[in-house]
Amino acid sequence: MLKINQIKLPVGHSEQDLKERIRKELRLSAHDVFSYEIIKRSLDARKKPQLYYVYCVQVQVDRETAVLKKIHNGSVIPAKDIRYHYPVPGSCPFTKRPVIVGAGPAGLFAAFQLTEAGYEPLILERGKAIEERTLDVRRFWETGVLEPNSNVQFGEGGAGTFSDGKLNTVVKDPSGRNRFVLETFVRFGAPSAILYENKPHIGTDILAHVIANMRTYMEEKGAQFCFSKQVEDIVIENGTLTGVVAGGQMIETEAAIFALGHSARDTFRMLERRGICMETKSFAVGFRVEHPQKMINQAMYGDWKGKPLPSAPYKVTSNFPNGRGVYSFCMCPGGYVVNASSMKEGTCVNGMSYSGRSGSNANSAIIVSVSPEDFGGTDALAGMRYQEQLEQKAYKIGQGRIPQQLFGDYQQNVESTAYGNFASQTKGSTTFANLRGILSNEMEQSFLLGMEHFAKIIPEFDRKDAILSGMETRTSSPVRMIRDKHGVSSVAGVYPCGEGAGYAGGIMSAAIDGLKAASFVMEQFYPKY
Repeated sequence: MLKINQIKLPVGHSEQDLKERIRKELRLSAHDVFSYEIIKRSLDARKKPQLYYVYCVQVQVDRETAVLKKIHNGSVIPAKDIRYHYPVPGSCPFTKRPVIVGAGPAGLFAAFQLTEAGYEPLILERGKAIEERTLDVRRFWETGVLEPNSNVQFGEGGAGTFSDGKLNTVVKDPSGRNRFVLETFVRFGAPSAILYENKPHIGTDILAHVIANMRTYMEEKGAQFCFSKQVEDIVIENGTLTGVVAGGQMIETEAAIFALGHSARDTFRMLERRGICMETKSFAVGFRVEHPQKMINQAMYGDWKGKPLPSAPYKVTSNFPNGRGVYSFCMCPGGYVVNASSMKEGTCVNGMSYSGRSGSNANSAIIVSVSPEDFGGTDALAGMRYQEQLEQKAYKIGQGRIPQQLFGDYQQNVESTAYGNFASQTKGSTTFANLRGILSNEMEQSFLLGMEHFAKIIPEFDRKDAILSGMETRTSSPVRMIRDKHGVSSVAGVYPCGEGAGYAGGIMSAAIDGLKAASFVMEQFYPKY
């Protein structure tokens, strides 16, 4: 197998154009037979409006060694076939089945690996199955009536289910877990393009079906899912986990993977009381900011007149002398701003896109970094309480609805009264309010400077009618649970993982960490109980 990097072709090219380019790069004759697989495809818009796709492909061809010898091109190299393999089980027998707490990406992939390896895990999820959860979320957006354990944050699939379904990650995993996660999504219904797109996404509409398909498969293989089953406590004897308490019932186990989401605040409190070592960590907060998608497309693609392209994403970042970073997060092309609250009398927002990304607005969280110095405390849960305070302020000024303000009015510190040249695209009720005063003055000034700086990168980014929605607080977990090199916390048998534990940030990295947690369990135990 040979790998070819940097095949550059104009947008709108045909499949035959790619085949001919491969043939040329490998100096193959018209009679040589080959097959190929696209490993990565990215869009090069540096010379807009001339746009190009850049490919990395793997090619299967006869006489591979001879072909490689006649090529003097650093872009053609032997391909490494990296496949993820489960670890060899350890020597300690399970007497009870392993427990997984949480059915977000980390919990689902930990469960998937353990299920395929014959461990038949028990998955406890405080929220509902995806079918019922979807109905609860829609009802909340329509009526404002919140289900505390079945909402955008809690339930099967985790918080990422009602987001853009982005599958890109900066995690470099030489063991092949990245590819394994993507292939698993495709296996259960995701489009195959996610295997090679540079910034793959599924969309909340498709992701929900994929998650349900994964659950059905695991149940057929012996896994057991228990929904509306919140873990309320853990039982420890001599520094070792002996069970978890869920729904008032004691469930004995030697190993529990705690794949919590970043919003499981009551569980964080319980684990801290039970002696699980954790520490506060830095994160970022800010606002969802909407712009017309046409404006973003113009900035990214220029005056492109060819075949329609997907709604353009963007990424912007800046740092200022005061040490604050301001940057975009979870950018949703053609998406919606959604009420993502999970706490009564607290409002937070997120971004969501369907698979087509066909909405008229682009939205992104424009956030300002915060650190323990901002939290008003130094204990492990200080950052969590800081998040709660911001959400309570947003709830109060919006009276339970998403509080919004035009950027020009935010600059002037006055409440907005109407949208400008475009309207907001939201899931959930909105109201105009003055968002000034929720953040500290220093953070507000950093946000304003960031918006002005980003306008130098994307023209009109600081337009007066850009729409701000508050508050974006759940960018990442406010805590990190300490674990050793074997993935174990300060209590033997407790395996923290995923976003809530502070080891991931997004669907892909959480899923990868879930696989790691499953491997930690497998390396110690073998599936006999």
